[in-house]
Amino acid sequence: MAKVSTSKLKLLYIMETLQKQTDENNRLSTADLIEMLHDKGIKAERKSIYDDIETLKEFGLDIMYDKEEPAGYYVVDREFELPELKLLVDAVQSSKFITLRKSASLIKKLEKLASHNEAKQLQRQVFVTNRVKAMNESIYYNVDAIHVAIQNNNQISFGYMKWNLDKRLEPRNQGRDVVASPWALTWDDENYYMLAYDETAGIVKHYRVDKMRNIRQLSGKRLGKDIFNNFDAAKFATCTFGMFGGETQKVTLECDNELIGAILDRFGTNVIIVPSGKDKFKITHDITVSGQFFGWLVGLGPGIRIAYPKNVADQFEARIESMKQEK
Repeated sequence: MAKVSTSKLKLLYIMETLQKQTDENNRLSTADLIEMLHDKGIKAERKSIYDDIETLKEFGLDIMYDKEEPAGYYVVDREFELPELKLLVDAVQSSKFITLRKSASLIKKLEKLASHNEAKQLQRQVFVTNRVKAMNESIYYNVDAIHVAIQNNNQISFGYMKWNLDKRLEPRNQGRDVVASPWALTWDDENYYMLAYDETAGIVKHYRVDKMRNIRQLSGKRLGKDIFNNFDAAKFATCTFGMFGGETQKVTLECDNELIGAILDRFGTNVIIVPSGKDKFKITHDITVSGQFFGWLVGLGPGIRIAYPKNVADQFEARIESMKQEK
């Protein structure tokens, strides 16, 4: 192996040190850089440091020199600003589907994008209520396998799992593999879902990515292109409560005005609001009618009712009566 020249190593050490140890509030003087190089067994003079700094500037590293005490050099522009890194760290820590071990690993990598001093500010603790961190890391490899299949336009097969009372995942469908055509990934209620076309049923289905096992890419090309050409994944997410299946119907809800925030949070700001009397309004939206949807209505209290269609209103009333009898 050829020996690397001292001058090349010197330039690389200076670049690495400036990137890792400096920011607007933490600078290194020429003397500091000379001392750092001396510790690594490299002799340097002031003039050579000046020349190296200019070379790094020409290379594209944004280095500034501040004359105010403590005077010195520091890196100005980085790939990510500190507030951006804080936001990413918070997202990683609060994500349910990322395991604790993987969270720590990802945050360590994010810290490398900041200076040492700024990295200390990334060691944050985010408290999120009702969050259970994922227990396995298969999801990362599953997401990658699904993306590869989508890029290659291939169908996939996989085992689909469910929880049992022993808190273990066991196969659904007597262990038979599912064959599907993956078209998109969506994140809903802190879980990743794969949206895929099921040829047998002739419909779009969703699968929890963390419950998929042994994903294999098949030679057959994906089916359902015509459906997904006009498929709105965002709209699908607002229609489907907690990704629970059911018949999708156009439902009209009448709500007290004070519930406008909850409605917009759920359905988005593009939903059409129609006044209904002095203190109420109505919205109409495609909704996948399920027990999860009814549970959402119960949680909002008496200020919301199903105005249309009657069959959905009747189902909701029957659900309420059933709950009363169980008490």
